[in-house]
Amino acid sequence: MTRKQKRLAIIAGGMSFILAAVLLVMFALSQSVAYFFMPSDLAKTEVSPGTRIRLGGLVAEGSVKRGEGSTVTFSVTDGSETVPVSYTGILPDLFREGQGVVTEGAFDAATRGFVADTVLAKHDENYMPKEVADGLKEKGMWQHGEEAATQ
Repeated sequence: MTRKQKRLAIIAGGMSFILAAVLLVMFALSQSVAYFFMPSDLAKTEVSPGTRIRLGGLVAEGSVKRGEGSTVTFSVTDGSETVPVSYTGILPDLFREGQGVVTEGAFDAATRGFVADTVLAKHDENYMPKEVADGLKEKGMWQHGEEAATQ
């Protein structure tokens, strides 16, 4: 083997190693992707049970019900559609009705409800997750700062 052939073999081996690493990373990331939906998006889109998604919106007024142990059921709404959610665990301190929330989990085929394994609540009076805020702005339900005080 000439010197040029050795150099080309090393470059080809390095490129194939990098390609294999990129493919493995892409495969791993595709397994952990959770798409974001608002309740009205779910009415238009068919999501198969067991598919991990993020569901965001506002906690519907009067919908929070505490069950046995640490199980809580509530509804997430965007003003036009509502999705029932079940969560077992400790809720964030700032979780309450009328506040922005993002839940992550999957639909249960038996109950036809959303079973969340993660619940994220807004953390102060000025913050709401970007996806939730954008969805609420599209629906005309967004109230921010001084606008909320005047309405």
